[in-house]
Amino acid sequence: MPTILKLGAYRFFFYSNEKGEPPHIHVQRENFLAKFWLNPIALASSKHFSSHELRMLSKYVEQNQKLFMEAWNEHIGN
Repeated sequence: MPTILKLGAYRFFFYSNEKGEPPHIHVQRENFLAKFWLNPIALASSKHFSSHELRMLSKYVEQNQKLFMEAWNEHIGN
């Protein structure tokens, strides 16, 4: 489960066994969890995050999309 980025209390990661899914990133803070598709960027699922926090996280994903895609392609492949 490679951690790609930490921003404050947020950890951006993916699981190494997710080869069958489109590129995405998971975000965790404590027991809060969200999943964002990377191309195009869209919220896939969320548990416990407020809508305000999800909007902020979506901006973080957008700002770091290139980094996340590069990490995905390196670890998971196409």
